[in-house]
Amino acid sequence: MALEVRSSTILRFGVFEVDLRSGELRKQGVRIKLQEQPFHVLTVLLQRPGEVVTREELRNQNWPADTFVDFDNSLNTAINKLRESLGDSADNSRFIETLPRRGYRFIAPVAGVDGAPRETGTGVSARQRSSSRKILVTAAIAVLAPGIAGGLLWRARHDRRLTEKGTIVLGDFANSTGDAVFDGTLREGLSVQLHQSPSLGLISEEGIHQTLRMMERPASTRLTPEITREVCQRTSSAAALDGSIALIGTRYTLILKAVNCASGDLLASTEAQANDKSHVLDALGKASSEMRTKLGESLSTVQRYNTPLEQATTPSLEALQAYSLGGKSGDFPTAIPFLQRAIQLDPGFAMAYDQLGGAYQSMGETVRGAENYRKAFELRGRMSELEKLFVEGDYYRGVTGDLVNAKRSYSLGEQIYPREPGFRGGLGLIYMALGQHESALKEHQEALRLLPYDSMAFRFVAYTYLLLDRVEDAAATAREARAKGLDSAVGPTVYSIAFYQNDAPEMARQVAAASGKTGEEDLLLALNADTAAYFGHLGRARELSRQASNSARRAGENEASATYENVATLREGLFGNTDQAREHIRVATPLPSVGDSYYGFALALAYTGNANRLQRLVEDFNKRFPEHTIVQFNYLPILRAKLALMDSNPQQALTDLELAAPYELGLPAISFYNWPNLYPVYVRGEAYLAARKGSEAAAEFQKILDHRGIVLNEPIGALAHLQLGRAYAMQGDIAKARAAYQDFLTLWKDADPDIPILKQAKAEYRKLQ
Repeated sequence: MALEVRSSTILRFGVFEVDLRSGELRKQGVRIKLQEQPFHVLTVLLQRPGEVVTREELRNQNWPADTFVDFDNSLNTAINKLRESLGDSADNSRFIETLPRRGYRFIAPVAGVDGAPRETGTGVSARQRSSSRKILVTAAIAVLAPGIAGGLLWRARHDRRLTEKGTIVLGDFANSTGDAVFDGTLREGLSVQLHQSPSLGLISEEGIHQTLRMMERPASTRLTPEITREVCQRTSSAAALDGSIALIGTRYTLILKAVNCASGDLLASTEAQANDKSHVLDALGKASSEMRTKLGESLSTVQRYNTPLEQATTPSLEALQAYSLGGKSGDFPTAIPFLQRAIQLDPGFAMAYDQLGGAYQSMGETVRGAENYRKAFELRGRMSELEKLFVEGDYYRGVTGDLVNAKRSYSLGEQIYPREPGFRGGLGLIYMALGQHESALKEHQEALRLLPYDSMAFRFVAYTYLLLDRVEDAAATAREARAKGLDSAVGPTVYSIAFYQNDAPEMARQVAAASGKTGEEDLLLALNADTAAYFGHLGRARELSRQASNSARRAGENEASATYENVATLREGLFGNTDQAREHIRVATPLPSVGDSYYGFALALAYTGNANRLQRLVEDFNKRFPEHTIVQFNYLPILRAKLALMDSNPQQALTDLELAAPYELGLPAISFYNWPNLYPVYVRGEAYLAARKGSEAAAEFQKILDHRGIVLNEPIGALAHLQLGRAYAMQGDIAKARAAYQDFLTLWKDADPDIPILKQAKAEYRKLQ
């Protein structure tokens, strides 16, 4: 299997070798330094050897529509750098031929490491080139940085074969053995095997549950052949696939049957035997491979993407059953005990570690999440290609924080498995972290198209609309989720939409709805604390943060608990209560996490003026996370800038913040509690004020006010009005300064009167009269 994986990701031409997975170009084994954009162009050309790739096609695949660059010059530069690395020239091309005003063509022979040629050049028929392209598309490219869906339709003139347009509904296994260990387990195993296919796919569990509700049946309804076929018809799917297992003598017999949803006609069937219980999973893997072929998948992809089931999952039926129950649980807190049980039964169960890591990180427990992601990464050699790409992307995103490599893994997965929504969701998260919200929206919309009954997919689409200040679209998406009965995960986003729309009753409803719900209550309480602070109700904010911290601690979410406490401390520092902030910092112990808690403690320290301790923390942060994109390009520039401001060096602070500029609109936090948004902008505004550059400072604070969907109810969203007033006053524009101060004082009209920054604001405003 290892050789097959390597063959699918490494291509050779001349004395050169391209590793699509690692993004490396080598010449006779020696790595050649090649920038990211030229490498992306090369991978696109290698997809289609011998074919003309137009400039427009290169633009679409390498420069997103929302990227504002001089495309012609950028492409010309990328081609020139690529030719320089290859020792090629436009006048005497050996590799890249230029077709004036049209595009480029890769003219050298291309082969995989197994030596299999990819047809190029003159004399290759259109049909041959198409076949070659399909082979290379399955190899895929890595252009940039989780869910289940798929589909099948009839092929023209092949009524027993399926294409990539419809869906298969997977039913439960009929178990006549009397052994309950097979219940749910074999269906999960079959699902894993079918998901290895780049062309076949399954309707999601959420889609099945939603359809059962429409049929007025509970989500736990057993999927008998009759029920499965009805679900298949209602979802306009192409085929229903059922299985059975029987014990005949001492041997187990497994049978798989696929039927036409509309007519009930048999499309394909397979059968396999196992001599004993320990070989049942092996028999299931063989039967599913045969079924993939009979349903129309090419033999080449069945052979290439067909990791044995025991290797792709676990040889333990009991561990696979626990894993299956975790997947059916419907929420992260409920899934965790099942996933932990699966790992206890099989400590080598790689995908269980990955799923457990995702559950923890989504709940704000980034340390425990990273521990499990790391273990999955160490065990990835025993996984299928699809799961391996997921694990690698999750590892780079959630452990090292290297978003470039995470992007590459998710993009490669998206190319090989275009109908797997998890890769699109992963890319969407990366784009959100980098502040590329238009690109994030496209990925999340596509994930939702593939997962039309997934509440989390709705959540991400609605939230991304909000980031783009498209609040009506965000609200419409949330309403659609609610109409489908899928609002279980959308509550925090609905709360944020309500804040944007000044809808206090709806915010209160969302907080009440989350009350007592593990994994939900703490987040809504934290959001409500931020809202209280936004309007200057600091005493109320303290109490809500305390409740959020206690709720998280009761749920075992110690890191989330610490984050809420650190954000509350930061709030005190921002509002001028430095003595109270220092007291908390004195007794607190920062958790060495990548995301919220560690940075929250450091930023709180920055706003209390403790330069020596902050300097040590910055050095430790840098040492711990040298490859972490957000740490290196968001967190550390902000903390270093605050150190420079403490040292009365605003110009150095502005220089430090230059690194953060490309990503300043991003969402740096891994968890759903995105409290650190727009701090690069806010601190840059502070630096300009310290440098007595009022105009530049005003532009930064106005930027915060112009991105309400990103800053939302963060305290700096309210303080930006005050800071804007200070910037205008510095310029001598008294009318604008008074208006900005009035906006702030209106927001804080009912604020706690003893807040130091409020007293300062009132005194400053009086001087403007």
